[in-house]
Amino acid sequence: MKTPRDILFARHQAATPKLDVIRREVVTQLNTQAEKAQHRAVSFSARLLGGPLTLWRELIFPCRQIWTGLAAAWVLIFVVNFAQRDNVSSVTGKPVRSGEMIMSLQAQQRWMNELFADRSLPPEADRPRNFVPRPRTEIIPNAAV
Repeated sequence: MKTPRDILFARHQAATPKLDVIRREVVTQLNTQAEKAQHRAVSFSARLLGGPLTLWRELIFPCRQIWTGLAAAWVLIFVVNFAQRDNVSSVTGKPVRSGEMIMSLQAQQRWMNELFADRSLPPEADRPRNFVPRPRTEIIPNAAV
């Protein structure tokens, strides 16, 4: 009993010489000089235009999960950076602060002054004395000569 493959092979066996003739005609057409020059130009432009596609297929597409993760990390970095930057006035170039922020900074400054105040001596106890130099003389008044 014949298999379906054997039946199909026998049926198409007669088409082999016709296919060989077509193949020879196509090969001779491609071997002419004009066709070669045109083929080179088409080949060069195809390589030039196909470069990004080849780069996509060979570098990015196989590792798309990694590239997606890196892109997500960069987006996250940009969002955090944008959220944390100071508001700067375009006129003065100094940071713009709200009233609440200024009040909290002043309160922090008062607390810091209270914490680091020098409490070792009372302020009135040891004031610096002004030293006024007096002239020195070797002559002693009321001395007997």
